[in-house]
Amino acid sequence: MQKAKTKSVFTCNECGASTPKWVGQCPSCSAWNSLYETAVTPATHARAGRQYGEPVPARYLAEVAAEKIARIPTGVSELDRVLGGGLVVGSVVLIGGDPGIGKSTLLIQALATIGDAAQVLYVSGEESSDQIALRARRLGLKGDRLRLLTENQVEKIIACAQDERPQVIVVDSIQTMYTEILQSAPGSVAQVRESAAQLVRFAKQTGTALFLVGHVTKEGTIAGPRVLEHMVDTVLYFEGDTGSAFRIIRAIKNRFGAVNEIGVFAMTETGLREVGNPSSMFLSRQGDAVPGSIVLATQEGTRPLLVEVQALVDQSHLANPRRVCVGLDTNRLAMLLAVLHRHAGIATYDQDVFVNVVGGVRVMETAADLAILAATMSSLRNRPLGKDLVAFGEVGLAGEVRPVQRGQERIREAAKLGFKRALVPAANMPKKGDAGIDLLPVRRLTEALELLD
Repeated sequence: MQKAKTKSVFTCNECGASTPKWVGQCPSCSAWNSLYETAVTPATHARAGRQYGEPVPARYLAEVAAEKIARIPTGVSELDRVLGGGLVVGSVVLIGGDPGIGKSTLLIQALATIGDAAQVLYVSGEESSDQIALRARRLGLKGDRLRLLTENQVEKIIACAQDERPQVIVVDSIQTMYTEILQSAPGSVAQVRESAAQLVRFAKQTGTALFLVGHVTKEGTIAGPRVLEHMVDTVLYFEGDTGSAFRIIRAIKNRFGAVNEIGVFAMTETGLREVGNPSSMFLSRQGDAVPGSIVLATQEGTRPLLVEVQALVDQSHLANPRRVCVGLDTNRLAMLLAVLHRHAGIATYDQDVFVNVVGGVRVMETAADLAILAATMSSLRNRPLGKDLVAFGEVGLAGEVRPVQRGQERIREAAKLGFKRALVPAANMPKKGDAGIDLLPVRRLTEALELLD
């Protein structure tokens, strides 16, 4: 039987119509610049009387034996935490981040550790072998168990992997890879999608754990087609300012663990160093309490985290006062200031309001509402809140303070770090037992402002 020849066509992203050649405007829906090259394999002729092929029997869910997932420890505990306990055999992990954030450094450190117990392969399409060797020596890594390949063509990478039979493969990066099936340049939508599809197919068929390094756009999202994130099992993002020593790796998608789990690292001369207690790192405050500062008990995945929230309220000389947030949602701040005016009678329409989360942490949960308003009021009145106070809680549009998830864990984390008072929603109060901290329950925003006075 002659093997079907693989060819490519151009498919419209808007209507799905296909054409054998690229044109600027789709002939079906008239959309401009919507045709992208895709690889297709002509289907074989169906047998007579078998229009849809051989039937595949279905199974009951109860008949499927749920076996325990085999995991490979990476040797980096913070990375294992984000992955859900280790690297799952046959899984595909996509990791993205800004240039120079430490993606390659983290993965080569992890491979050097995994290489002591398993066969590993590092594939680079961006750097030469000499550059990678220099980085390994700078990081103090042995490298005697780490196999290295510098190649861009997917077919050659898969052929090498079939000979080497590694248990873990790192491809750095997917945007530099190309397949000979397509004629487009590396980094194009079609090349990224087809190259990733072939590598994912190989990983699933052979049970090889695969890391794909992805570039990011100026908006901070992974470059390439959105389907790339759907094909993989786990999506990790590296966060943090390249000028700062701290890095945060966050799980956006994880089929084998919790999402929004974070791992915290510190960039040193010898590579990334794990930070076991990130709360103490983000709370390195010195001196007396200052106005506009409060500690927020946030939750990142399964880990409670204490961070410092700072606010600065100043007289505005603009027609539209500024609302600036770093690490928080700017639209959320505008809404909270409107709630403050409507239900507490405190107006900030002639004030510039700046809010910042210390340490470069990004907090997107609504539990930060109460801490944001407390810090804003402290700065507006020029009155410190005290260094022993921690707060969390969601503020609704009606001025009520709503409970948040995992409130007990946040309270315990604050008590463990020596805080004496906690401003919390009344519904998050412990039902029994001593929390080890003086709790200040509130049901309305006005009650919280009275307690802060």
